[in-house]
Amino acid sequence: MEIIARVLMTEFVTHDVKRFIISKPDALHFIPGQASLLSVNETEWAEKKNPFTFTNLNNDSVLEFIIKKYEEHNGVTKKLHSLTAGDEILIGEPFGTINYKKKGVFIAGGAGITPFIAILRELKEKGEIKGNQLIFSNKTWKDIILEREFKEMLGKDLSLILTREKIKGYDYGRVDEAYLKEKIKDFKQNFYICGPPAFLSDITEILEKLGADIQNIIFEGK
Repeated sequence: MEIIARVLMTEFVTHDVKRFIISKPDALHFIPGQASLLSVNETEWAEKKNPFTFTNLNNDSVLEFIIKKYEEHNGVTKKLHSLTAGDEILIGEPFGTINYKKKGVFIAGGAGITPFIAILRELKEKGEIKGNQLIFSNKTWKDIILEREFKEMLGKDLSLILTREKIKGYDYGRVDEAYLKEKIKDFKQNFYICGPPAFLSDITEILEKLGADIQNIIFEGK
């Protein structure tokens, strides 16, 4: 099933990431962390579909997607970034396996933060965010998505690390074994991971080495 929805507005949230506010079809319901296949409702683009995560809450009156443009691919993300208010998007059935189970540590690399946005927003709305932790890795400061919101939601439970830029107030380096040992006290809790394939593989391997149970490590496709 595909539903046609209309773009209401777009705005940049970083230099290459845009927020899309889209009309919400009455029949659409999703769980925070889920995604949908999106395509542009134009003849040459309707069959070109990419998965994107819902970043708003299900009870909101509109939909929100936060999407990074990959300029070099000349594909769906680049086309989406060219849309303006009034353009139409095709939205498929919600799907996904990154569902919140219980308190734990969220570890994201770059645009891999998107499945966690709605989850953390819902926890904040319910007053249940305390006890959760976010480790968010980016190349540079200008790449950080929703930095201010995450700081307001998580306070001292937010760790921002940059891999290619040293700036006061931010950690520097890679999310490696030493860094995770420094930041995490309990490896028996739940872990939620999202990012590029190599990031996902590396973090999973490190967590298991440090004592995490693979059953408590949640990632897309598991």
